[in-house]
Amino acid sequence: MRYTQLTQAERYQIYILKKTGQKQKVIAAMLGRDKSTISRELCRNRGLRGYRPKQAHAFAVASHAAKVRSRITSHIWQCVETLIRQEWSPEQIVCRLEMEQGIRISHEWIYQYVYADKFSGGNLYRALRCQKERRKRYGTYNRRGIIPNQVSIDDRPAIVDTRKRFGDWEGDTVIGKGHKWALVTLVERKSRYTVIEAVLRKTARAVRSAVKTALHPHKDRVHTLTYDNGREFSDHEGMAKDLETKIYFAHPYASWERGTNENTKGLIRQYFPKHRDLTTVNKTEIIKAMNKLNHRPRKSLGFRTPYEVFFNTKTSLTVALTT
Repeated sequence: MRYTQLTQAERYQIYILKKTGQKQKVIAAMLGRDKSTISRELCRNRGLRGYRPKQAHAFAVASHAAKVRSRITSHIWQCVETLIRQEWSPEQIVCRLEMEQGIRISHEWIYQYVYADKFSGGNLYRALRCQKERRKRYGTYNRRGIIPNQVSIDDRPAIVDTRKRFGDWEGDTVIGKGHKWALVTLVERKSRYTVIEAVLRKTARAVRSAVKTALHPHKDRVHTLTYDNGREFSDHEGMAKDLETKIYFAHPYASWERGTNENTKGLIRQYFPKHRDLTTVNKTEIIKAMNKLNHRPRKSLGFRTPYEVFFNTKTSLTVALTT
């Protein structure tokens, strides 16, 4: 039979049975444990005032954690901490460390490490990413108006849904505080590679210019663009001409049809939250956010980064970022 650690409930049972005068052999039989387990428990996890279950459990947890940490060197923990501060999730860290360095570590250990740091007054926990609860959008289908000559997503080539080729992009805008300024966000469906441009006003002309600037370096890898029904995309025919591509529109209030971009917008909000005044954003901040997103491993990509997938390259990130 495989041995398992004593639970806190079992320790309370040991305490009660011991208080009633039961022998260790009897306690072991009643708990279905070996008598040596009970003997070690009463010997190792007692305090100055004898055996107390709550204290004993705390001793046991601390001892187990110490053994776990001893198997992971201080150098590896330093590497983990550096990657957390790069805003990687514990799961991303675990998988890339194993991929690149053959190091196996549980993401639960990383969470324990982070919260132990928080308990001791550290701020490492602030680097953990979290997602806010999303609210469903309600409204009528004609609320935003009709964009002339738009082509429905129903007419988009079926290959786009398969994500088997590069060059199919989804776009949208992220609005700043007080509806001042905006960020035009574009994400490539296969690689999740993301580009961002800021616009002073969310006008069709400004957005067209931003899209052209953002995607022109990748013009040979722009086969389709898919937008929502925002009026800022009303000059879609001009965009299609600028980039020599096809543009399609999702159905109104069907954000799941552009799920890649919706998810990416959630990640972008980590750097530019809704309460942020985007008039204070500069180009350096935008580039930094893009680098964070494009050089961070994604579970959906087998823990490769969008940059690695889009440019078909490989980088030893856990070494490069921690040395």
